[in-house]
Amino acid sequence: MKIIKRNKLRRGGFAGLRETRLVMSPRMFRGQQEAGTSAGIGKCAYLADACFLPHGDTRMHEHKEIDVISIMVDGRIQHEGSLEDGQELQVDDIQVQRAGGEGFSHNEINPDSTKNRMLQIWMIPETAGEPAVYQMFQAQAGKRTRVYGGTADQDETISARTVIDIEHLNKGETVEQPGRSLAYVTVGEGTCDGETVTEGDLIDTRDFKFKALKDSKLIFIHEP
Repeated sequence: MKIIKRNKLRRGGFAGLRETRLVMSPRMFRGQQEAGTSAGIGKCAYLADACFLPHGDTRMHEHKEIDVISIMVDGRIQHEGSLEDGQELQVDDIQVQRAGGEGFSHNEINPDSTKNRMLQIWMIPETAGEPAVYQMFQAQAGKRTRVYGGTADQDETISARTVIDIEHLNKGETVEQPGRSLAYVTVGEGTCDGETVTEGDLIDTRDFKFKALKDSKLIFIHEP
């Protein structure tokens, strides 16, 4: 088991955004990975824990051949772009945008006078040239919500071998994830393999078992 602690990594950013990068895959960032970051798992190329400054935004920019997953942890975001312009993200909302060969442009905006917090994950699509796709999900208390990946015979999520699940646990509850996974504690605190892990910890492990010491929210990136 390896634990990467967000607060020990470099804090960077651009425009009205400040972020800490925890995953930087050599597939996308060869020779540019920041010290201490994870190389990812499967098709996961990037994971960042970010906040927007009051009324800050990312400015309009474009993506191609990447799947962008945005997870709202605190505050709100107003979404502008070529896919579902005008959508608003609130706490526990998850926005999934597939650029594909078609591509998309977007600007994410903090409409409030206080900082917010958003996580962003980039996944490399398994097939190039797909059409652009937009999806919205909401994570539910006390359950697991799949927001990305799965078999091709379903249409609830973008099909992919590498899967992203969001898990919300009440204090005292446990969760297990067999096989290798990246688990990110976005909120809360718990124990795993005899160690205490807390908000901002990225755990690269096998046969993960977590017991919540507080109400907790986790992201699992794994390949079933």
